Amino acid sequence: MEEGNNIPELKSSRIGGSFKSSLSGRTTPRSSPSFRKSHSGRTPRREGRGSTSGVQWFRSNRLLFWLLLITLWAYLGFFVQSRWAHDNDKDKDNFLGFGNKPKNWNSETEENPRRDLSATEVSTAVKNGTDANQVRDDKRIDVVLAKKDNGVSSHRKLNSKRKKTKKGGKVRGKQKTTVEVKSLEIEEQEPEIPKTNASYGMLVGPFGSLEDRILEWSPEKRSGTCDRKGDFARLVWSRRFVLIFHELSMTGAPLSMMELATELLSCGATVSAVALSKKGGLMPELARRRIKMLDDKADLSFKTAMKADLVIAGSAVCASWIDKYIDHFPAGASQVAWWIMENRREYFDRAKVVLNRVKMLVFISELQSKQWLNWSEEEKIKLRSQPALVPLSINDEMAFVAGISSTLNTPSSGTEKMMEKRQLLRDSVRQEIGLKDNDMLVISLSSINPGKGQLLLLESANLLTEKEPSQDNSKIKSPVDKGRNLSPAKKRRLRALFRKSNATGTLGIDDLSRKKLNDKGMPDQSLKILIGSVGSKSNKVLYVKELLRFLSEHSNFSKSVLWTPATTRVAALYAAADVYVINSQGLGETFGRVTIEAMAFGLPVLGTDAGGTKEIVEHNVTGLLHPTGRPGAPVLAENLRFLLKNPSARKEMGTKGREKVERMYLKRQMYKKFVDVLVKCMKTK
Repeated sequence: MEEGNNIPELKSSRIGGSFKSSLSGRTTPRSSPSFRKSHSGRTPRREGRGSTSGVQWFRSNRLLFWLLLITLWAYLGFFVQSRWAHDNDKDKDNFLGFGNKPKNWNSETEENPRRDLSATEVSTAVKNGTDANQVRDDKRIDVVLAKKDNGVSSHRKLNSKRKKTKKGGKVRGKQKTTVEVKSLEIEEQEPEIPKTNASYGMLVGPFGSLEDRILEWSPEKRSGTCDRKGDFARLVWSRRFVLIFHELSMTGAPLSMMELATELLSCGATVSAVALSKKGGLMPELARRRIKMLDDKADLSFKTAMKADLVIAGSAVCASWIDKYIDHFPAGASQVAWWIMENRREYFDRAKVVLNRVKMLVFISELQSKQWLNWSEEEKIKLRSQPALVPLSINDEMAFVAGISSTLNTPSSGTEKMMEKRQLLRDSVRQEIGLKDNDMLVISLSSINPGKGQLLLLESANLLTEKEPSQDNSKIKSPVDKGRNLSPAKKRRLRALFRKSNATGTLGIDDLSRKKLNDKGMPDQSLKILIGSVGSKSNKVLYVKELLRFLSEHSNFSKSVLWTPATTRVAALYAAADVYVINSQGLGETFGRVTIEAMAFGLPVLGTDAGGTKEIVEHNVTGLLHPTGRPGAPVLAENLRFLLKNPSARKEMGTKGREKVERMYLKRQMYKKFVDVLVKCMKTK
């Protein structure tokens, strides 16, 4: 028996030997028939060809097989969970086989840009409770958006795509599923913004495809270009930045932050963006420029910012994020540069809790900087450092189209060549709009709200067309005095510009005496007003309705008013225009990015004598100024009349404005000032 006990051990080491005894805990007696059958007469050849070799291999390696099976099962479970958690809704539908959204789906945190409602894609009826139909990606979405905080929840009815059986017969599942959205933060204007030609009378543009065809553009050419030899590129190369957007609307602050992110990326930096509100139409443009937008605005953004070399916040509204970030990471206050672009007291009150905690404040105009410092002194807020001043600039694309030398110029597309293309673009756009050669097109591009003064612009233009002017008055007064202490009747009879009586550095009487107030021999010109931006997320519905109501009461004048949707492709509009109006009220425009863009295209600017506008526009040199509020309406009307009757004055002011942009507001000048900010903020890094 002792001799026999060694036989299984020797046999088990042979090829094909069974490990069943060691795995199952059972043994096979040596004298059993099965043992003799399995161990007698075997040869390697018969064993390799035997039909039972696969079964024997499985029995031999059963443990390994089960380990592989468990691994595959775990991987499959992880894959399903990952697809459900991170894929977009359409992929979920296709993957799981049905189109219903999960009940806790929140559209505010959804990154997909398809939900953005733009003027060219959506028609929204102007009445409460009306559905707006949006057709995207084979899904029909009926949207009923309620006003914020009015106690009415918002609903979205999702009609999932019909799924047919292999036989092509029936539709499976419900065709309509109603999902309640409880946490949508919607601006006041959202539910009822009219966006159709029927509402506005004449909705034109955008002209992006026309620009591409005439200017021979491509998305790659519109990306940022970096001066690799400059100090800015040297400082940001291989650095990590986090940029905080307060929203993604097509307005000054978000656009400026997008341009900054583009420049940083082109200079070799790593950029992550955080949007406190994703309302607006910039998401597709950010994706095109490969600007990484973080999914969340809390923990993930805080962790990313902690690893960054510098955090740049682009609005006073970012105060809430900065406050939470510093609470989460106290040392992070030393890496925050706050580029504030607003100049109203309510924004200061929102930001004052963290003004003295950030590394540096950056303002965009002298007047704004002085105003915020005065408010800080009143509140006894001591800042960590002296604020910096970095005015906005026009980007390379805008300068290129305007015929100003930029990094986009090539031997085959120099400034002279671009001037020719700009003229061709102007003729094409004006022809598409239906303008005649003797029409003077006045444009005003901004969000439509009372602070921008579109209604006062329409009232001024209507004053101009109501009555024929009386005799010209060649005397000039200060724009601050114009329109004040006058009866309404006298205001309506104002016709000519007035000379400043104080020494303000504007044109004097001797200069104007050499000018002709009217160009002789010129055909009579008609006035056309173009207002944008329809569909902007910053628009106010009640104010839009007020504008439309005013036009309905002045039907003859309404034929001279055009509208354009919100868009980043505005070069064609500047090229087609003759005059630009920046009619911001209150403290006025903080700086006015659109102001310098219009000046780059050689347009005279009519602006309010307030805010940063009067720092940019020189009265009687690059444009004409008028008072804020209703007293400024008749003065603006006379300024419009003067430019309407004097094309040569328009051309001369436009030329002066273009020269000022080339001297002060090109991209290289802006980033030269940004270098000082970067040096001070990152010197401890």
